[in-house]
This record gives sequence, structure tokens and C-alpha cells, in this order.
Amino acid sequence: MTTPLILGLLAGAILSGTSLLYATLGETIAERSGIVNLGLEGILLIGASVGFSVTAASGNAWLGLFAAGMAGGLANLLFGWLVVTRKANQLASGLAMMFFGFGASALIGARYVGAVIVGLPKWRPSWLAGFRWVKATTLFNYDLLTWVAIPVAVLVWWALFRTRWGLGVRAVGESPAVAFAAGRNPAVLQYQALSCGGVLGGLAGAHLSLSLTLTWSEYMTAGRGFIVIALVIFSKWNPLRAIAAALLFGGAESLQLQMQARGSLISPFLLDMSPYILTLIILVAWGGSRRLAAPAGLGRTFYGSE
Repeated sequence: MTTPLILGLLAGAILSGTSLLYATLGETIAERSGIVNLGLEGILLIGASVGFSVTAASGNAWLGLFAAGMAGGLANLLFGWLVVTRKANQLASGLAMMFFGFGASALIGARYVGAVIVGLPKWRPSWLAGFRWVKATTLFNYDLLTWVAIPVAVLVWWALFRTRWGLGVRAVGESPAVAFAAGRNPAVLQYQALSCGGVLGGLAGAHLSLSLTLTWSEYMTAGRGFIVIALVIFSKWNPLRAIAAALLFGGAESLQLQMQARGSLISPFLLDMSPYILTLIILVAWGGSRRLAAPAGLGRTFYGSE
């Protein structure tokens, strides 16, 4: 591969992988508490639509970003009310939330289809701009969410594995009955985990519309919510491993775009399928290790706190 192609591939992998990383971190926190949310696609769409709509209406991308995070958090709390308080089936509730997100995002963003916005400002350190090979590409010219993505991943890892709160969340995810017997309230910890995960999911959706595409269209997430579920499995529920997982899938998406832009003879439909084919390969390859790494209480309903 030529140098411009490699640089473009790397730049695209980082930019495309950012939203995947935020969503993966959010889902990792939720699943560490024992709750799997198949409705993450809907959370991403709500974040994207709310972020874009508020930005278009106010002219302030930061306000749109804040609104998207809050909307994602509230949507995940609604999901939490279904599965934690009402004890509904997690898989069925997740699918219901996905379709709710489809409808809500379409309604919110209907009047802003085709709107033009000024998205999140991009910034490149001045000392990097002096390199000719950097200046000729979009490499290292990113918005704030992209720049802080890895520090946020490290922060999430620290919160889960180096704090008493993280210990409680992981304990609930492994065995809510044991955590309850030890004096922890599983419902409170799960609500806290879901709210954090929802905020990160909302930010992930907003990054798509406010930085990656600068536009809004229905179903613009194109299945990224389901890719994130695979990324959580691929990273073995570890926020630091999620960094490499997000870059891998972001790279697959960037590669197919680069190849289409260069007039590849490979069918564009086949190229569009490549990230999802990679998802299937990962799920098959990591199927056995999933049983060893997944929280033991994942997907189970706990009734002992009532």
C-alpha cells in the first residue's frame, strides 16, 4: 500500500473508531453490572438526532453534545426501569428500546434533514502541523471527543478495576445475590452503571452527526450498535482492550471507504459488508473465550432485593 493510503487509513480508523469506542465503553460498564442492552442502536440514534437537532437550532455544537449525552443517559435509565425495577426480560426490552430509538430519532430529526451545521471544532497541535506528511492528510486533526477517547477509556478502566464503586458493579455483575448479602444494593449500582453507559452511548451517537458526517439521516448508525456488542465480547469486557477493538473495526470501515474512493474493482456492496463480516468472524473466533470472560450474572434477573 502507498503512504497516502496508509495515512488515510490510519486517520479514518481513528475517526471512525472514536464513536465505536465510546459506545463500547458504555456497554462494557452496563454489562459489567450484569445487564446487556441490545437496544444500543437506538441509544446511538437518539444521541445523534438530539445532538444534531440542538446544534442546528442553537448553532452551538457543545450544547448539542451535552444534550446528546443527557438524552442517552435518560434513554438508558428508561431501559433500566424496565429491566431492573419491572424485572422485564433484558433481551426483549433491549429490542423494544431499539425500535423506540428508531422512532424517537426519526421524529426528533425530521425537520433537520439536510440542515447545515458547524460541527465540533477540530484541532491539530502546532508542532505536528510542521510535518509535511501530516499536513497533507487529516491525521491528528481531530475534535475534542477524539483526542480524549483514550484517556476516557483509561478512566473507565480505573473506575471499574481500581475503585470501590467498580468493585461493587463487578460484584453485582458476577452474582447480585452475593453482592446483596454483602450489603450492596444491586438495583442502585445497575442504575448508576446504566446511566454512565447511556451518557457514553449518547456521546458516541453525537460524534457521528457532529464530527464524522455533519448531517442527520434516519438510521445513520447502520448497525453500529450491534457491532459494539461484538466489540465488548472481543475486548473481553476490558475498557483498555476496547481501544484496540474500536481501532480494528474503525480501520475496516476506513479501508472499504478508501478502496471505493480509489476505484477498486471489488464490488462496493461487498466492501460495505466488510466490517460486518469481520464482526461475524470475531464472534466465531471468540465464542469459547466469551464464556470465560463474561460476567457470570450477565442477563439474569435478580429478585432478592424486594
